[in-house]
Order: sequence, then structure tokens, then C-alpha cells
Amino acid sequence: MMPQLYAYTDGACSGNPGPGGWGVLMLARDGEAVVKERCLQGGEADTTNNRMELMAAISALEALARPSDIIVVTDSAYVKNGITEWLVGWKRKNWRTAAGSAVKNVDLWQRLDEARLRHTVEWRWIKGHAGHVENERADELARAGMAPFKAGGAK
Repeated sequence: MMPQLYAYTDGACSGNPGPGGWGVLMLARDGEAVVKERCLQGGEADTTNNRMELMAAISALEALARPSDIIVVTDSAYVKNGITEWLVGWKRKNWRTAAGSAVKNVDLWQRLDEARLRHTVEWRWIKGHAGHVENERADELARAGMAPFKAGGAK
């Protein structure tokens, strides 16, 4: 039996917009035991929290070298609802919302849509900053990814 792959994703922003970061804690689990761990992070000088949440999910899926079964765990209702509920309608309406306005962050939604098609993805939402160990680690990675872009750089 193959280990189950998980990606715990998070985004952070200092100001919205402002400097931001994204983080991913990837775990391969055999039951409760972690058999492999990989951490990813990055950031941008001028971005939004939602863009960083999307970049975390994109980066997790794009980091996989081959098609995989993966559970992506996010504390972003925007990412979870967007990919599981809103995306089909946006695409049908040529990337317009139900109200007819342009979808925000369309470049990243299109990239996430493309990245997910290579994999079998289960999307899960969890409450952020609620003591979930893996989510807290993803948050630390996101903050580390943001650090070089904050005034004064990393400390």
C-alpha cells in the first residue's frame, strides 16, 4: 500500500495588499506515521492574502513530479470553495462571476485548474489558527516566505 500524500497550505500577507508569503507542508503518511516530509515556501513584495493562498495550493500540486493522489488541506474558504464550487461556473461564463464581473486572480485560478488536472485531488478545509499542528507549520512557512519582502528583510 502506498503512503497517503497530504499538502497543508497557507498564505500570509502583511497588509492586504502588501508583502506576502505562501507555505506548504507536504507529508507522506503510512497510517499515522509520517514517512516523508517536504517544506516549500515563497513570497512576493506586493500581493494579497488570497493570491498567496492560491500560490500555496498551486505550488503543492506543481511540486509533484508525477500524477499523484493527494489531499490538499487549506484554511482558505476562498481556495476550497473556488476550486470545488465556483470554478465550473467561472469557466462556463468565460471567467466571469455570477454577477458578471471578472474573476479576481484569474491568472492563478487558471494555473491551479491546470495543475489539479494532472492529479487526483481531495480538497479539505480546516479552521486556521485553531491549533492544528500541520496548519500552524504551513503558516510558519508562509511567514518565512514573506520575511525577505517585509521592510528590513528577514530577521
